[in-house]
Amino acid sequence: MLRNPFRELDAKNLLHSSDLLKKQNDYRKIVNQRLNVVMIVTVLLFMIIAARLIDIQIRQQEDYTNKLEVYTMKKQVSSTPRGQMLDAQGKEIVQTISSISITYFPTEHASSADQWELAVKFAKQFPVPTDDLTLRDLQDAYITLHTTENGINDQANYLLSEAELKLSDAQIYQLKLERITKEMIDAELDDVTRAAWLVYSAMEVHSQSSHTRVILEDIDEETIAYLTEHKEDFPGFDVDFTSWKRQYPYGDTLRDVLGQVTTSKQGLPAELMQYYHAKGYEMNARVGKSGLEQQYEELLSGSAKTNMIKYDEEGNPIFTETNPGKKGYDLQLSININLQQKIDEILKKVMQEYGGKGNRPDMDRLFVTLMNPNTGEVYAMSGVLRSDDQLINYASGNYLEGYTPGSVVKGATVYMGLNEGVVSKNEMIYDAPMQIKGTPTIASFQNHGNVDAVTALKVSSNIYMVNIAIRLAKSTYIPNGPLFIDDAAAVFKLMRNYYSMFGLGVLTGIDVPNEQLAFKGSNETPGNLLYFSFGQYDNYTPIQLLQYVSTIANGGKKIKPRLVSGAYGVNSDSLVYKNTTEVLSTISGSLEHLNTVKEGFRACVTSNYCGTAVKAAGHEIAAKTGTAEVTIDGHASTNASLIGFWPYQQPEVAFVCSAPTSSNTTTATTRLQDNICTTEIMPQVIKAYYGE
Repeated sequence: MLRNPFRELDAKNLLHSSDLLKKQNDYRKIVNQRLNVVMIVTVLLFMIIAARLIDIQIRQQEDYTNKLEVYTMKKQVSSTPRGQMLDAQGKEIVQTISSISITYFPTEHASSADQWELAVKFAKQFPVPTDDLTLRDLQDAYITLHTTENGINDQANYLLSEAELKLSDAQIYQLKLERITKEMIDAELDDVTRAAWLVYSAMEVHSQSSHTRVILEDIDEETIAYLTEHKEDFPGFDVDFTSWKRQYPYGDTLRDVLGQVTTSKQGLPAELMQYYHAKGYEMNARVGKSGLEQQYEELLSGSAKTNMIKYDEEGNPIFTETNPGKKGYDLQLSININLQQKIDEILKKVMQEYGGKGNRPDMDRLFVTLMNPNTGEVYAMSGVLRSDDQLINYASGNYLEGYTPGSVVKGATVYMGLNEGVVSKNEMIYDAPMQIKGTPTIASFQNHGNVDAVTALKVSSNIYMVNIAIRLAKSTYIPNGPLFIDDAAAVFKLMRNYYSMFGLGVLTGIDVPNEQLAFKGSNETPGNLLYFSFGQYDNYTPIQLLQYVSTIANGGKKIKPRLVSGAYGVNSDSLVYKNTTEVLSTISGSLEHLNTVKEGFRACVTSNYCGTAVKAAGHEIAAKTGTAEVTIDGHASTNASLIGFWPYQQPEVAFVCSAPTSSNTTTATTRLQDNICTTEIMPQVIKAYYGE
């Protein structure tokens, strides 16, 4: 009989059944224990959560209610008064005075249709000037407001064909603008509609902005009274008694340098929008858009005032101040406003007497700037422009416009020649006309015979400067022969490097925006190289010439010119910003060579080569004249310049006078005599400086 193996296996399993049962019981016990732990932990967590909820709902209910209110509440931002500008003696030259404005902050859930209806109502009641509306503004209004005969607003789609209406939105809008004429606008938009559009645009501008919209500025008492009495008829409109405006006690004096501030309607300038956005400015914030107002915006602007906004049951905003803001800092300038006005008057008087008359038909602008050569502090910056027989203050022309300077650059040329070792101080070079093949005759205004370095500056020898350029090029002058210069570009580069050490041909760094570099010639031929050596090629701005002569005066330090000395706290003497003297670089080479240049400048005055009137002014003046031949409207004219400093031994004042196209005389001798900077302007300026 066969054995059943499975029966034996079952018998063995039965022998261990108690062990298996015991093991299963152990597993159940472990599972039950773990479930109990999970349940206990879960209960504890629920208890903690319940306790926290009770704490939030009962103990911290008020705190969280306030936080919720803050997160959901709107914020209103308003500008604070701008800092003022003072002259060196503390006289206010730019003031911030209070002004009253009508502002608008949208009511809760105000729709565009509601705002347009309100704008029309406002325009009918209050005088809204529409002079600022441009053609583009009116075209936008025409597109937005145009309705068909059935009263349907079709956004001026009737101007386009069906095919054109399938173009992109930008293309469609551009086509509409091109087809809307002034006649169409005049036929459809009356005066009230135009005024309403101006108000509506101000109400809607940057609708997501938290900034209060300014609708009318500098309003009269009658308007204030009416709006105050009928405020419920104009929801969202209010009278702002904390508004401000700029005032200029000295009129147009230095106005183009001081700069301008945008209005609330203009807001951020388009070209600076990203910059100001990054700094947290609102779209319609008032900011400096030119001059010192722009350069020192962050000091002048202060910090904005903020209000938290709730709405009442009727949807009208209720304002609660959360940050009073802070007025901007006051700027103190190095300008002496009394001296500035005197120099302005001198330039205007000279222009009235000589501009456009006699041998000065093209004289239409004059410039003078005085600066401390040791610190860079600008004492006065004056300019006048004659336009249509009107005289306009144009001080900014000192750093915005460049002119061919003529012989005033010879100081840098002599220094370069001495420092490069191609001439020595006492070496004599014969001054007589030079005949170079293929080049017009080069000569000084008269033949001076043998001249050394000092004499060359005194008498303004062109020939001495040309010889320096030829020697730098390692060439030789052969009368009536060609001039062989292998690499004129390399000599141009060397000369420009020297000139730039003094400030010529580079930005001075003056603390105003948009300083200009002026023209730099690119036709670097041997002939132009020779003319370059005595100031008849590259152009320089008056402020560059001033930095150049200051570098000579102070012993070789190129100082950054500055109009602002510092900034002060509100209603206090606490200095919050100091614009310190900044030495941009120091010229390389021997100071002995620089002293030679200074000797030449002083000799120009003492010998009357800088004009008898300049010598008669006294005060140990050292100076250099410049006359440059230019062409204007097809005929010859002359730029006149005078640069210098005083007193000679310890310079305290450096100056530049520039009179572009100020004479049309033909001979070199007459041009020198007609240099209006030496004969008329600077002698009077020096007397004005000393109150004589």
